Amino acid sequence: MSGHSKWHNIRLRKGKQDAERGKIFTKLAREIIVAARTGGGNPDSNIRLRLAVQKARENSMPADNIKRAIQRGTGELEGQSFEEVTYEGYGPGGVGIIVSCLTDNKNRTYPEIRNIFSKTGGRMAETGAVSWSFDQRGLISVSREGTTEDAVMEAAIEAGAEDVRTEEESFDVITNPGDFEQVRQALETAGLKILNAEVTMLPQSTLTLTGHEAEVAIRLIETLEDNDDVQNVYTNVDISDEELAGL
Repeated sequence: MSGHSKWHNIRLRKGKQDAERGKIFTKLAREIIVAARTGGGNPDSNIRLRLAVQKARENSMPADNIKRAIQRGTGELEGQSFEEVTYEGYGPGGVGIIVSCLTDNKNRTYPEIRNIFSKTGGRMAETGAVSWSFDQRGLISVSREGTTEDAVMEAAIEAGAEDVRTEEESFDVITNPGDFEQVRQALETAGLKILNAEVTMLPQSTLTLTGHEAEVAIRLIETLEDNDDVQNVYTNVDISDEELAGL
């Protein structure tokens, strides 16, 4: 597995899921609310909202919940006001970690995130200390079933993608954020099965961990993801399939 979507792939392999469906819906609703607040309530003209709604549907979030979240974002319904905040830190072995949050109370969220880092083998860092080594990119994972790398490459590059990388179970298409939607639509038009599509933060390089450090890193990242205010965790950790199987 190449490192550009390492944690995403590790999470899929481990079969990790939130124990409570309500927690998933809460995080999805927050993203929809903020997307609608910042870009309007029409998914056709608001790419962030369209992606948020699509992810909610993929997680079987009821249509009424999605509608109410959009209405809270546009102000049609009363609701909490969420703020986007990002924290950076290091895990075992110097692994870089970016934590993206949506919170209604920064005075609660910051100490909670700091506490998770300090108690789970990591430490907080100054803004920019980690993020400089990540790039914002579109990531579209296409199933390898029924297609070839050449077919995916042809459809993706013609639509403006930067690169196509081969993973064990997918072909991962990398795009600039501005080209993400047109590339995704081109892949769908070509009849390719999309497993995952998101605008994410990809590390410029990865750091390989083994043994106890690998185990602690996974525990740290999963503990961060379990926090109610955390939407996404990005990392440059690289753990081999063999190492992962032994954890």
